[in-house]
Amino acid sequence: MEQSRRGVDREDAAEGLEQAAILVLRHLSDRTGMSLTTSLALSTLDQEGPARVTALAAAASIGQPAMTELVQRLERQSLVIRVDDPGDGRAALVTITDAGRALLDAQRRDRRDRLADLLTGLPADDEVTLTLAMRVALPVIRRLIDDAQQPRTQAGSETPISRSRT
Repeated sequence: MEQSRRGVDREDAAEGLEQAAILVLRHLSDRTGMSLTTSLALSTLDQEGPARVTALAAAASIGQPAMTELVQRLERQSLVIRVDDPGDGRAALVTITDAGRALLDAQRRDRRDRLADLLTGLPADDEVTLTLAMRVALPVIRRLIDDAQQPRTQAGSETPISRSRT
């Protein structure tokens, strides 16, 4: 019985996360014209530091040629630069610039401002309920994000799929 109830609770949690993702993707998408892949690449560099193009491509689940093209475009916009890889003189690392960080910060502020505007349309009790729920859920959601970013193992294999900066 408890296992069955846990499955129902898990479905409720999954649906809540899915609905939150839909809210963000459909109604709070970036109005500056920055694609989701661009935002992901810049966020990855901002949070994890310099990375090779191959690692950025893996993190964004796109091919290396597409990421190379994106990095070149971001370089032209002065949002990223390439620097020598101190561990391998033949390779380069991509790093975010101050302009790239500023653009990310502006994007985050804009998204949070639009969310705040949406919250003003809620009855006060609903806003309080949502605020309390988010205080409890936010640390769990952050753990889920961290867990999702950890190297995964292939099904039936002990070999990790590396997301390192190689």
